[in-house]
Amino acid sequence: MDTNSVKQSVVDSYGKLAKSSSGGLFSKLFACCDPTENANQVGKVIGYSEEEMNAVPKGANLGVGCGNPSALAHIKAGETVIDLGSGAGFDAFIVSPIVGSEGKVIGVDLSDDMLDLARKNVKKGKYTNVEFVKGDIEELPLESNIANHVISNCVINLSLNKGAVYKEAFRVLKEGGKLSISDIVLEKELPEFIKNSLTGHIACVSGAEPLEEYLQYVKDAGFKDIKIETKTEFPLELMLADPQILKIAKELNYNMDSEEAKNIAASVASISLSAIK
Repeated sequence: MDTNSVKQSVVDSYGKLAKSSSGGLFSKLFACCDPTENANQVGKVIGYSEEEMNAVPKGANLGVGCGNPSALAHIKAGETVIDLGSGAGFDAFIVSPIVGSEGKVIGVDLSDDMLDLARKNVKKGKYTNVEFVKGDIEELPLESNIANHVISNCVINLSLNKGAVYKEAFRVLKEGGKLSISDIVLEKELPEFIKNSLTGHIACVSGAEPLEEYLQYVKDAGFKDIKIETKTEFPLELMLADPQILKIAKELNYNMDSEEAKNIAASVASISLSAIK
């Protein structure tokens, strides 16, 4: 897979998710259940509280994360937070009341449709300290040394140049600034059909890399005090809830309740990590 085709595929797929979040395709993707309820169930599994999920505008939580990065960040009032791959704004809106009127949250996303949805959610929630900008997380359209925190939720694994992402995160952080990331990594090799699948990449699976390699990107960017705050097996129920994974299974006639599905899930771990500039 080349970088351009992956990026375009990610933009197209998440754009469709954004445009259909109020019904239509989104409802069809989750035909077995209510999409909002599904997103809330996923949120509970990956560490969000009921209070956090209820505090954001409807349509902000699309259920596509793999952790709760804001919970690790120890964010304070008055600080500036950058959310890499901000999507519909879920994490940005959770952080908004924490930083308060003197603080700022900047979400960066490459999908115009996601940005449109996020900005609609800004108006719905009447947020005055949150903005969303279009940009590639491998080349952020932001000045250096402006943020106290950089957060991201299950997005960096979509990049084929994770080293560039972490170098950019380092650049935009102030000295002493904190990185707080939730993402997925490999515990063992995935089957070739998933590793080489664009669909699998969008589902945050085939883009995952071994933990040691992943951490090296963070070290090479210049970060210190790198800590794995949590590492858990990627829940099978998240795979079963992911329409992209189900699409792969259907195309290949796989039974996602099988032992093979469990083995695939066991190949992937969800991590939350923190680091300091």
